[in-house]
Amino acid sequence: MKANTNPLLCDPETGICEIPATGQDGKTQNVTAENKPVKIVYFTDPICSSCWGIEPQLKKLKLEYGRDIEINYHMGGLLPDWSYNSGGISKPSDVAHHWDEVSLHYKMPIDGDVWLADPLDSSYPPSIACKAAQLQDKLKAVAFLRALREMVFLQKKNITKWEYIEQAGTQAGLNTQQLKADFEGKAKELFNEDLALARKLGVRGFPTLFVSNASGDTEIIYGVKPYANFEAGIKKVFAGAEKAVYARDWKSLFAVYPTLTLREFAELSDMTFQEAEQRLVNLVKEDQLTVFESKNGALWIRK
Repeated sequence: MKANTNPLLCDPETGICEIPATGQDGKTQNVTAENKPVKIVYFTDPICSSCWGIEPQLKKLKLEYGRDIEINYHMGGLLPDWSYNSGGISKPSDVAHHWDEVSLHYKMPIDGDVWLADPLDSSYPPSIACKAAQLQDKLKAVAFLRALREMVFLQKKNITKWEYIEQAGTQAGLNTQQLKADFEGKAKELFNEDLALARKLGVRGFPTLFVSNASGDTEIIYGVKPYANFEAGIKKVFAGAEKAVYARDWKSLFAVYPTLTLREFAELSDMTFQEAEQRLVNLVKEDQLTVFESKNGALWIRK
């Protein structure tokens, strides 16, 4: 694919959803860890297809290095609105085919038809909703972000609409009345703080992860990278990081992660794609899991 400056046209080769230049110098700033030896400041966006592409790496990272790392999610503001024409697109329908392409590249299910059926006019409302969720509970906020992504990438739902934001909140176990109050109030300020922090740190696209220790030593992981890059980043700032052994059987994995794509299950269970798919299909037949089929892949769901 040709290089572009449109954030919605994420480059699958580099694994980056890039935003226009912010005028910052891009120099690494100190981002310090507090409770755990390693703090990861993660800049993302609910509709960032490259961020969806690193979900398997992040899930494995939490299982193997969860005792040493703390991941803080910050929203980057991928799509303010459609008042621009850059990177070869000027309207939502231009994104549909691109999303189908990156789905194949990342081996993660993404149905680009949302841009034809019910296109989003901005990624700001779901981003603000994520900040509102964080005000209630950080772990539930991660589950909330996951639910939003499943809605937009697989279910073709326009997650700027409150009805879907509310559904994701219920699914994540959030108080949806409080979620709405914070969404309309304090969360907007927190989202603006995220945007300001991104500019300060010179963030140019997503995913961007700042991996730091208490002394402020920082490694940057930019774009979709292999799992080994995430491990290396942690060990560079914290030499004492040790990989934990985790249970790879399907029950244990779905106990931690109630929904998994084929790629996620294959990588977490250390199976080939073929072995993993057969196992998942059998589990559905045995009435242990349910499955949601989308145009470019499926999502398996704990019952």
